[in-house]
Amino acid sequence: MGWGEELKSFWKDQATSLINGTELARLGIRPTTEEEAAARYLQQCEDRGAAVIRIKNKGILLSKKGFSKDQMYDYLLHQQFLIKQGKKLYQEERMEKRFAKMNEGDLVLDCSVEVEGERPQTIESEGDDRVGMKGSYYDRLSALKYAERWWDDYNPAYQSFDVDCTNYISQCLHAGKAPMRGYPDRTKGWWMKGSNWSYSWTVAHALRWHLSGSKTGLRAREVANPDDLIPGDIICYDFDGDGHWQHTTFVVDNDEKGYPLVNAHTTNSRMRYWAYEDSTAWTPEIKYKFFHIED
Repeated sequence: MGWGEELKSFWKDQATSLINGTELARLGIRPTTEEEAAARYLQQCEDRGAAVIRIKNKGILLSKKGFSKDQMYDYLLHQQFLIKQGKKLYQEERMEKRFAKMNEGDLVLDCSVEVEGERPQTIESEGDDRVGMKGSYYDRLSALKYAERWWDDYNPAYQSFDVDCTNYISQCLHAGKAPMRGYPDRTKGWWMKGSNWSYSWTVAHALRWHLSGSKTGLRAREVANPDDLIPGDIICYDFDGDGHWQHTTFVVDNDEKGYPLVNAHTTNSRMRYWAYEDSTAWTPEIKYKFFHIED
């Protein structure tokens, strides 16, 4: 049996386990953090009155290597979750880079090679330098269209990164005509020009502090609760709760109870529930910041 058939069978079994709410099948040395994340996903669905009624998985081969009896594969896993919550029906999607290993035709390892969230970086908060233009109208519809168009792809008009979450968010904001300021100082403002950009354009920690402090250009208002957000707004994540903000998502919709569904890059995701309890980066110490982008 080839790698595709083995993986298809494995992910079919996983989909059945998720839908039925049964314990996920263990596979060799497959990391337990993925099983724990899947269990949190199920609990999260139950807590908000949602159910996964269909899962489709597709593997896209990127590269392969063979050594004696072992075959190793890099691939993309495209997952589609059909979610039913009351009268609302929507599809959540993810694109994840993974690694698989087979020994004499048997699948012995399958794991993610992505970690959601950036490593801590020593970027100080910028404050407000009051340089540049004042905020102008934010075109949420254009920002949302961009977020939907590029959630699983990379716009060649921009630089892309292995850890691309905040870069993708900045592109969405830019598509919504959020005003830039601060060029050419990378530590100031929020901007991108040619092959150069501010830290806040690409670094989750820097964008979080920019949104808290900016009084001109791109501006945001922090709100207390996730259900205060509307499509076109931003959520920042500190997975470890240690003050280093590692991830950013873009609100594209709300579930039936009014809580955000988000798009994101790195593990490319569409219509994902905002809390990220299904992420392997999640910890009980997680902290969030909720930002309403000023129109």
